[in-house]
Amino acid sequence: MSIMLKEIEEQPATLERTYRRELGKAQRFRSRWGQSKFRLVVLIARGSSDNAALFGRYLIETAAGIPVSLAAPSVHTLYHSALDLRDALVVGVSQSGQGTDVNLALESCRKQGAYTLGITNEPRSAMVGLVDECWFVHAGKECSVAATKSYTGQLLLLYLLCWALDGRLNLDSIARLADHADRALKLRSQVESIVDRYRFMRQAVVVGRGLNYANAYELALKLMETCYVVTERFSSADFLHGPIAMIDSGFPVFVFAPPGPTQPGIDDILRKLRELRADTLAISCRSLDKLATVQLRIPVVLDEVYTPIPYIIPGQILAALLAEAKGINPDAPRRLSKVTRTL
Repeated sequence: MSIMLKEIEEQPATLERTYRRELGKAQRFRSRWGQSKFRLVVLIARGSSDNAALFGRYLIETAAGIPVSLAAPSVHTLYHSALDLRDALVVGVSQSGQGTDVNLALESCRKQGAYTLGITNEPRSAMVGLVDECWFVHAGKECSVAATKSYTGQLLLLYLLCWALDGRLNLDSIARLADHADRALKLRSQVESIVDRYRFMRQAVVVGRGLNYANAYELALKLMETCYVVTERFSSADFLHGPIAMIDSGFPVFVFAPPGPTQPGIDDILRKLRELRADTLAISCRSLDKLATVQLRIPVVLDEVYTPIPYIIPGQILAALLAEAKGINPDAPRRLSKVTRTL
């Protein structure tokens, strides 16, 4: 078994441990800041952490009603712009806590009046000393280059942050995400049964929207970095504004299809893809046998807001198994390292 697969299987324990150990920080944050309402939240990240931040944007804006910006680190590191960040919460999200541009941007934002919060898996990282407070993903050492347990751990902390910002979330539902992740892991045998279907895949598209839009980015990244598949990712709305023209018979398209507000648009996409005879794989708790070529059905029905963690897990498993089927070591993608330093 690859290290990546082993770490995928560690996610329920990581989520349970992270929730239990960091809940007190979220409760104290809520007591101090929950009623005051920051006028703006800014999220700073790279790589898989940037995908987690994209989820955080949708979650905080929809559940807490606070505008969220995804920062461009070069505004701080290359252009040295002065921003008015008074009454803003700036959150750095980083698996390693060592990303140069993320940390420099955090430092800059703090000087410009922001309250800064770090989210990282490394309590001894440089990020910890740069922020006003830090929340930790308790994933243990993540050895595979491809982030899995740190990604879902970051999503969990963003749920707690949104709740602490007086967001419309239920703590019991957040606590149960570890159990939902465990149930999603049971899909491994189904993934094993379909992985050969994609052994020779060279290009693909991943589609999602709303709270699962970040998962479209994350699954695409996993297919690119571990399987060397050229993978584009789109919102289901953007997909209709041109990119659907490249789809023809047999083209592989992976679709996140939860119940909720995005369902009508996603189902419309699936119908169009069926007409084009695309090879569609849908990840959903709904029955989509008449719309998708293949389905990985999540074994628990959830409100859309709580779907991203269990929905990404079969995608992670697919990427890890597909890499092995292609003869690629998913733990050590070529030309990549665990910590990437950019300015």
